[in-house]
Amino acid sequence: MNKPVEQAVLLADIGGTNARFALLCGGVITGVARLRVANYPTVQAAIANYLRDHSEGVSPRAALLAVAGNVQNSRCVMTNSPWVIDAAELRAAFAIPHIDVINDFEAVAWSLTRIPDASLRKVGGGEPIATAPKFALGPGTGLGMAGNVPTSHGRSILDSEGGHATLAGINAREDAVIGLLRDKYGHVSAERALSGGGLENLYAALATLDGKKLPARTASEITSAGVAGHCPTCREALDLFCALLGSVAGNLALILGAKGGIYIAGGIVHHIADHLAQSQFRERFEDKGRFRGYLQAIPTWLVLAKDVAFIGLQELAEQRRL
Repeated sequence: MNKPVEQAVLLADIGGTNARFALLCGGVITGVARLRVANYPTVQAAIANYLRDHSEGVSPRAALLAVAGNVQNSRCVMTNSPWVIDAAELRAAFAIPHIDVINDFEAVAWSLTRIPDASLRKVGGGEPIATAPKFALGPGTGLGMAGNVPTSHGRSILDSEGGHATLAGINAREDAVIGLLRDKYGHVSAERALSGGGLENLYAALATLDGKKLPARTASEITSAGVAGHCPTCREALDLFCALLGSVAGNLALILGAKGGIYIAGGIVHHIADHLAQSQFRERFEDKGRFRGYLQAIPTWLVLAKDVAFIGLQELAEQRRL
């Protein structure tokens, strides 16, 4: 007798370098696999490869794809790869009746009500207000932001392009760094400092201000040397990164009334969690003059879960009863 085919939801977390896939079966995430984007000409080829290797006895009835890029009408043209991710094309290619494409930070925002406590590290503040908005931001390839807002019908996700809001300094040193970045880019967004490329920008600007001839370093190299204390400029760049991140996070908490808490996610956090927790991040978060007391009550967390997008996609699948 043939074994019945189990229904599942295909989940995907797609970046410019790697794409991670999984299957949601009976409330359990299984078959997690990572594929290199460069190894596949299209997202269809990558999905076909994944399903060939992982879908024995399983039939996807729906798919939710979180993509690191601008999504319009469930379609995303990737910036750092040739992939075009279009829900209509994927429905036709795989005969999956329900497919949604969302921004990756929308998935992070959906996760905020169900991330396990063991995957969160609290950095200051009081207790969250359960009925208040929560907000996530995450430095990685870019600076993602999204909110999770309570409504009369549950919770809704607030998309944001806040990473492109103007960056501000609070002292002469920061103003000088931002001035150099302005000479290079024109508009200086928060993302120009708070991302992998942003950390490299901070390092280069500090070296220029101090008249130092230093070798070009990647964000990973700056992070490693900064945490270890092997390079004073790397250390200052990392410290400045943490301070500016605190200022931006505090601004968001004020603007959105995020008394449910601010969550710092993104790939960089996993590499600097200890340093960030001991940095000026929290002091700068609270350093808003007359509203210091307001911000002192709002908790901030570092999100240490590496599968946070899948957590959010599972929540979305359950919300939509897929």
